[in-house]
Amino acid sequence: MPTDIPSVPSYAVRRALRDRDEIGLLDVRPEGLFAVGHPLFAASFPLGRLEAEVYDRLPRRSVPLVVYGNGPAAGEDAVTATRRLRSLGYRDVSLLAGGLAGWTAAGGELFADVNAPSKAFGELVAATAGTPDVTAHELREMLRHAGDVVVVDARRFEEYQTMSIPTATSVPGAELVLRVGALAPDPATMVVVNCAGRTRSIIGAQSLINAGLANRVVTLRNGTIGWTLAGLTLEHGQARRAPEVPAAASRRAGAAAWAVARKAGVAQIDPGELRSLEEGGRRTVYRFDVRTPEEYAAGHPAGFRPAPGGQLVQETDWFAPVRGALIVLAGDDGGRAAMTGSWLAQMGWDVVVWPPGPEGPVETGSWTSARPPLPDVTLADPARVDDWLRAREALVVDVDTSRRFLSGHVPGAAWALRTDLPGAIPGLLRRAARLILTSADGVLAAFAAADLVERAHGAHAAVTVLDGGTAGWARSGRPLRAGPGEMLSPPVDVYRRPYEGTGVDPAAMRAYLAWEHGLVAQLERDGTHGFTLLTGLAVSHDA
Repeated sequence: MPTDIPSVPSYAVRRALRDRDEIGLLDVRPEGLFAVGHPLFAASFPLGRLEAEVYDRLPRRSVPLVVYGNGPAAGEDAVTATRRLRSLGYRDVSLLAGGLAGWTAAGGELFADVNAPSKAFGELVAATAGTPDVTAHELREMLRHAGDVVVVDARRFEEYQTMSIPTATSVPGAELVLRVGALAPDPATMVVVNCAGRTRSIIGAQSLINAGLANRVVTLRNGTIGWTLAGLTLEHGQARRAPEVPAAASRRAGAAAWAVARKAGVAQIDPGELRSLEEGGRRTVYRFDVRTPEEYAAGHPAGFRPAPGGQLVQETDWFAPVRGALIVLAGDDGGRAAMTGSWLAQMGWDVVVWPPGPEGPVETGSWTSARPPLPDVTLADPARVDDWLRAREALVVDVDTSRRFLSGHVPGAAWALRTDLPGAIPGLLRRAARLILTSADGVLAAFAAADLVERAHGAHAAVTVLDGGTAGWARSGRPLRAGPGEMLSPPVDVYRRPYEGTGVDPAAMRAYLAWEHGLVAQLERDGTHGFTLLTGLAVSHDA
């Protein structure tokens, strides 16, 4: 282990997690390897994508960070990552002593898949609250016989459009308490909440139950996975969405959500108090707007990132990788921030709500990610690269995700993990006089090119970056090619979720469900979660 980089033992990391001290535990392996097994609160930060993500996800440069990667100890990639983080301004970066082997030797559990904290929390909620459910066949019979039932899909709208339960309406998680009343105004109507698997349906249904909805509320057991494994047919390309909610109904939903949030310890924060915290640099502060993407784009408080509430609860390890940080949610009269905050508080987060309509600047449009300054590399515009390709003088290598590469790449391009490029360079330059690197917007390609030039002390003058990246190539009117291409690395950078999209192996679906059912026992063995569930809230009718 390098003498210039400190190491932190596993017991110290576990103590910080239990004490809710600020800490970021970063796994710098590709996501596919991360999903094989990692500590509960580890966050996936692939080394090859570090510069594109780090400033948004780790906003305080003095936050304590502990890094691990491949290998029996911390891993060479972890060493590279710590040095890269230091060069980006992070001042408290250490290696995890002994890496994953040291973690397990100290009694720490390894959790598979992604978003493990949220999924484990969802299973704990179901086990503790007894969240009722119905099976796929039971729901199919209700729908077949025109039962008084409304099905609502708690996933993102894009996921709903890919595949959905017949008759289901898209109502993403944070919108449920606000909007379900308009879909099921008769208390005799049963409300069935589904997602792809279990977590978002459990949290969504329990949100309605906790808020005191008069209707009988249940989850669809195992979501679209359960529906598929039952041999039933899903719909595709649907666009049913909940109607707009009158102001009076919005206020009632807000009051119900705040009644739950206050029990969880959620409060509003004064804007001046928040400014003081941020200016003093004493806390990592995450600011999220939990409303719909359309509402966010139309206008949001300055400095707040979009994080629709259901996804924020589902993907806390992505949105807020610093455990112990303060989470600030943009408020609204419909209670979406309050209900989202109630779940985050139960997950052990310090969470407050920015009051609706405080004075201050408002921004419109999409979020612009914070990025480090681009390195000084050689750029070539699409026309020049096109000329080189036609003359067979160049080879294009895409270093973005394999998923983006397969969805559309420069014709003839190859794909590689950025971390594999140094070893591949000699062979690539034997194939062409020029090596053109690209990524979605050219940012990662620029950093990859700078890495190569630095490692070779300037010898790779033939390395050039496609100006504007693959998106710039497309904007120039040149075609992209979707589908398979030359793969110079195994596509371990992206983990294919067993609940994602269509055509998933049924065996993988069953294994995923078995894993989810075992998460509560893993939480008990690991002992770092800090989840505290509310009791004494409203309960639904018997299932």
